[in-house]
Parts: sequence; structure tokens; C-alpha cells
Amino acid sequence: MYTIINVKNYSGGIEEATRYIHGKWGDKKNFEFYLDSIIHSSNDKKGLPKFFLMLEDKKIIGCYGLITNDFISRHDLMPWFCCLFVEEHKRGQRLGEKMLIHAVEEMKNSGYSNLYLTTEHDGLYEKFGWQRIEDGYSFFGNKAKIYKMSLTD
Repeated sequence: MYTIINVKNYSGGIEEATRYIHGKWGDKKNFEFYLDSIIHSSNDKKGLPKFFLMLEDKKIIGCYGLITNDFISRHDLMPWFCCLFVEEHKRGQRLGEKMLIHAVEEMKNSGYSNLYLTTEHDGLYEKFGWQRIEDGYSFFGNKAKIYKMSLTD
């Protein structure tokens, strides 16, 4: 059975949750950045950032986050979906889609009307209803694709 929980509720603790997320998205220079972000993340309805783990029983098999900006020039847009990861041996079971749906519900219930993401993938998020709206620029100066999911019916 799969469950999605806020990292603040993970029985293994914040540091273990951070090691998992950092291990998928970080590098050797930024563990403290991830740890500080996750320590100061929210577990309430409207708060950001939020980080989530997907568990199979008690084992972490995936993650995602909801943040105010994903290192992209468009600071006027928020919230952002980030850090989606599913363990390779669990892919093909639509677990990423389950986390996307969970994120949409989280932000809908928080009163947001849109959710954004930036990615290098082509064709992946469109399958789940995301619309490419424009390009922005990453922190490193690269052009970055921006996608939007409308949260209003």
C-alpha cells in the first residue's frame, strides 16, 4: 500500500527524509540548504514550502515538493511543484501521477488557482493535463520551460 505524507510526519525523522530528497536532487555542496528548507517547511494547510514522501509501508519510494519558487526568474508565479522522484524499480505504476494528483489537491485546498512547474522533459506533464505556457530563465541563465495546472474547475 502506498501513502503520501508530509515530511514533518515521517517517523524516520527530518534528517532521514532530507537525506532521501537531497540524494535525488542535491549535490555534495548543498545538503544544509535542503535540510534548512525542510526543517522550516510547513505542515499546515496554506503554508509553503511543503515536502512530501511516498511510502510503501514504511519505506520511502518517492518524493515531491511544493515551493514558492523553483530557481526560476518568474517570481511572480507561485506555488511551484518540484522534486518529483519515483524509485526506478517502482516506475510504470503511475506513482508519479498519484503524487501530481496529491499536489493538485493540496494546493486546491490551500486556495491557490494555479500550480506551476519547470522541467526539461518534453511530453511528460502534458499527459497529466499540464499546459506549457512560456519560458523563463533558470538561476544559471538557461531558458526554462514553464508549465501550469489550473486548479479551478
